[in-house]
Amino acid sequence: MNRSMKLSARDREVALKSALLADLEPRLQRRVLDAASVVTCRAREVIIPFETAPRHFFAVLGGHVRFYKIDGRGREADVAVYGPGEVFGECAMFLDGCYPFQVQAAEAVTLAAFDMQAVSAMLKEEPPLMLAVSRLMARHSMDARLNVANDRLNTAPQRVAKYLLELWRAQGGPGNPFKLPFQKSLLAGKLGLAPEALSRAFAMLKKTGVSIRGRMVHITDAEALENF
Repeated sequence: MNRSMKLSARDREVALKSALLADLEPRLQRRVLDAASVVTCRAREVIIPFETAPRHFFAVLGGHVRFYKIDGRGREADVAVYGPGEVFGECAMFLDGCYPFQVQAAEAVTLAAFDMQAVSAMLKEEPPLMLAVSRLMARHSMDARLNVANDRLNTAPQRVAKYLLELWRAQGGPGNPFKLPFQKSLLAGKLGLAPEALSRAFAMLKKTGVSIRGRMVHITDAEALENF
């Protein structure tokens, strides 16, 4: 893990769009960014080890990170994937004890590392920052509950179909092929699937007009995919 104290202009631009900073006044944005340094990590490098007390929380500036839980037998269960502009680890400011997840760079990543002690002190002085952190944690809590509901309401192929439709709509819709944002092994973990279950889901979705080559996806019948 390499650390640089200064954020580039591009780093600041990405960080300022994050849920943590986007709605703060410029003075407070600058103050929070003064508590940040830039960290770069290699693919598969551990950012927050399992059951440790982190001294920083992070905003992703480039690449993707993987959250997962490890049981007593060393088995792993993916919990979340975070990409550019997303913030993670902020809840550790309010937890006594060790962080219950391990966080790993899914690929080469660049992060803004916020000093937890410095930001905690700001929370007492800056109510808008406390509100921003509270909203961020509420969003993460709601996302986790929606993921549980999605897992219970939908089969594995339906979960994949829903995710592909969301990407398709975000990247242009009809007639536009699009690229998966990360490798399929990471997508499987994000959707709570084993890699072989993801492969079976892709195979089943072919009959709705979904074709996948590498990370490129083409949807020819969005209505059939939505009704799958």
